[in-house]
Amino acid sequence: MEWNFEENLGKFGEFGGKYVPETLMENLIELEDKYRQQKKNSGFFEELGGYLARFVGRPTPLYLAENLSEKYKFRVYLKREDLCHTGAHKINNCLGQALLAKKLGKSRIVAETGAGQHGVATATVSALLGLECVVYMGETDYIRQAANQMKIEILGSRIIKVTTGSKTLKEAINEAIRDWVTNVETTHYLIGSIVGPHPYPMMVRDFQAVIGREVKSQILEAEGRLPDVLLACIGGGSNSIGMFHPFKDDQDIALIGVEAGGRSLKEGDHSATLSQGIPGVLHGSYSYLLQDIEGRVLPTHSISAGLDYPGVGPELSCWKEQDRLQVRHASDKEALDAFWELSRLEGIIPALESAHALAGLKQLQGTIPEDSLVVINLSGRGDKDLDIIKLKGGEFG
Repeated sequence: MEWNFEENLGKFGEFGGKYVPETLMENLIELEDKYRQQKKNSGFFEELGGYLARFVGRPTPLYLAENLSEKYKFRVYLKREDLCHTGAHKINNCLGQALLAKKLGKSRIVAETGAGQHGVATATVSALLGLECVVYMGETDYIRQAANQMKIEILGSRIIKVTTGSKTLKEAINEAIRDWVTNVETTHYLIGSIVGPHPYPMMVRDFQAVIGREVKSQILEAEGRLPDVLLACIGGGSNSIGMFHPFKDDQDIALIGVEAGGRSLKEGDHSATLSQGIPGVLHGSYSYLLQDIEGRVLPTHSISAGLDYPGVGPELSCWKEQDRLQVRHASDKEALDAFWELSRLEGIIPALESAHALAGLKQLQGTIPEDSLVVINLSGRGDKDLDIIKLKGGEFG
């Protein structure tokens, strides 16, 4: 497996940086130094590549969705991250960070989770590598993602419900950071997305870019050329940048991120950070976020527990400013429609996060040539969302 990296000093244009308490600064410097050492160590990435192949099941397939292609009149490929062990792309990054934590001599992992996929993946690699693990989860998500909450506990990790604020992902991150500050000597904070202080956005991107590297080789083998459009949902941004980053210098390829449009674009009804937010500081990084004119973080909403974060990764914010990333949004209803469409046309039940990316197909229809190649990152499977689907859609059938 080939690993290529782009160096940076923690800034993507004006975005990124380290906005953290002094107590964490030394730990972040140590983390960055150790990570840079390991990037030069082929043995580290051989070990990681071995786990990705034999434990995770990489490479994941690039699947030609023939029925969707017939409907939309262009060729639609799905990058099947839903077939990873644990059911989503999250484990790519979790394995990398957990192996790095062991190199740092850390014996304990803390993590946040919204939809639960990052929590499950963190608990999984902690069990595999013999690390103590605590996962913080907002009470709202704890209830609506009961299956993943149970998996985390079955895997031997402790899960802590967060009952403050909106009781969702933002508050879970707040509590994980408090834990990390208190136990920094023994604990590694395993962030699940390209958010947070440097070096996390760079590091998580590097671990997730395996997705895009595989897509590039697979689509060349299947079609003899690169795609015209890449589609992915955007919450914090790990699945989108994982697919997009290896293509960022291919200027003829459209990179389209689909955010959670929620019930409407009224304040508190959505999580469309890049299209509706303004730059500010959240969770240690300067990036786009949903805030009022006095700098208070706004409430969010999405039918998808993994997309209702009020911030986004700083590198994606930079790409938006540079017009390299096209940002769109899909409503709860549009995501539900796309969920049913993929399930009934292709026999694949997607996560509600991924359904937002799938909703982008309808927005593309009639705007691109019929011989276009479109690749969608199917970032997770929908098992975890069946209770939500039944609640929103009535009886199945």
